[in-house]
Amino acid sequence: MAKIKITNLVKFYTVLLLHEKPRHGYELIHCIGEKLEETISPGQMYPFLKKLQKNKLITVKKSGKRDKKVYALTKEGKSFTRKMLEKSGNLIALAVGLKLTTCAHCGCKTYGPGHKEKIKGKKMNFCCKHCAASFKHCKDTSK
Repeated sequence: MAKIKITNLVKFYTVLLLHEKPRHGYELIHCIGEKLEETISPGQMYPFLKKLQKNKLITVKKSGKRDKKVYALTKEGKSFTRKMLEKSGNLIALAVGLKLTTCAHCGCKTYGPGHKEKIKGKKMNFCCKHCAASFKHCKDTSK
């Protein structure tokens, strides 16, 4: 059994979409193309699906009038997907962590810029304008 390597977003999305529900090849190509905003070729998709099947991570069943192949993750495939998500989750957490700011008033974490104000010459981050006003009010009354 060859080891499966997720080396690009097409493979990553393929496994994620199959984790959601069984799908046929064209549906996978279409969904991934929309998500990545690019054209996905059958040459990118079907060899990877064949490799997943060979490694017993998916099953293939024919359905419908035209005997379309429907791909579904096996128990081993779902376990593989969970492990893959754990690994990539660490990268995502790191990327998100770089964009978190802490509110100078309430201490909550916000993603992105939040609300910024300059108070006594110092740039400060707040989660919202209400926290900034409350912070200023607390500083004014503590004199």
